[in-house]
Amino acid sequence: MGVAILCSGQGAQASGMFDLVADAPEAAPVFAAAQRVLGGRDPRDLVRHAREPELHGNRVAQILCCTQALAFWSALRATTPSPVTVAGYSAGELAAWGVAGVIDPETVLDLTARRAELMDAASPAASGLGAILGLPRPEVEATCRAHDLHIAIVNGPLHVLIGGAVANLEAALADAMRRGAVRTVLLPITVASHTPLLREAGARFGDLLQQRVAAPRVPRDVRLISGIDGMPVIRVQDGLRKLALQVQQTVDWTACMAACEAARPQRVLELGPGDALARMFADADPGARARSVTAFRSLDGIRHWLAAADTRDASA
Repeated sequence: MGVAILCSGQGAQASGMFDLVADAPEAAPVFAAAQRVLGGRDPRDLVRHAREPELHGNRVAQILCCTQALAFWSALRATTPSPVTVAGYSAGELAAWGVAGVIDPETVLDLTARRAELMDAASPAASGLGAILGLPRPEVEATCRAHDLHIAIVNGPLHVLIGGAVANLEAALADAMRRGAVRTVLLPITVASHTPLLREAGARFGDLLQQRVAAPRVPRDVRLISGIDGMPVIRVQDGLRKLALQVQQTVDWTACMAACEAARPQRVLELGPGDALARMFADADPGARARSVTAFRSLDGIRHWLAAADTRDASA
């Protein structure tokens, strides 16, 4: 029951990503914290004026996606029915810990910046991620073995992201099409996230999490989901260990969606940027009332839709 909140990863940053929440007074502290880690640049101004390559640079992209999730949640939290199940995709998993109330927003954004810096330092040059749609995982694994790549994220039985050197990715995506893939995409991401190539970054980020996060427990009315296996965080220290491991280990988003579905939420809201997670959830569970904040014209519209989870209203 209650609602499920999905925190997006990077990839869909755009000039209008903060429009609905830019002037919400509850979000002002989040934007101020983001401005500090962006070297004094207001994230709202940055997205309006930056060129595309800057929006997709790893550090800026991770900060922006977590800023959006935290800003929207700060404006929606007070009127969102409980209990809340929360899961985050890739970099969005840090934002999920903020939405869950385990890490304060300022610390989330500082950790996000440090995570990105560690990943940039550890990732080999000219590396990234690619998506393969329409091939079963064993076929994708065979493609990875042939091209020295790794499974990065599992979005579904026929939707897998792979990571490694860009030259290898390009060859592997062409190979996947020959094997029968429906579609392949080289993603606008410049590090081999969630692969063993980032083992050093994962270890160093794990040390940082242990130093910076001291919360004793997850709040009672919150179910926080770990990205690598879809299991709920029971002990914070165990959850932090998994949060560090996801830098270098496959993210099982399919398991995360199943965990959210098992909570039987009456509403599923993606905080953005973009609407990919809401669409994936709706594909996996056609009966789910899943939307992204991008589907609404105002914060009040989102609030009213979420509030319906606390009634017997069956409308979408």
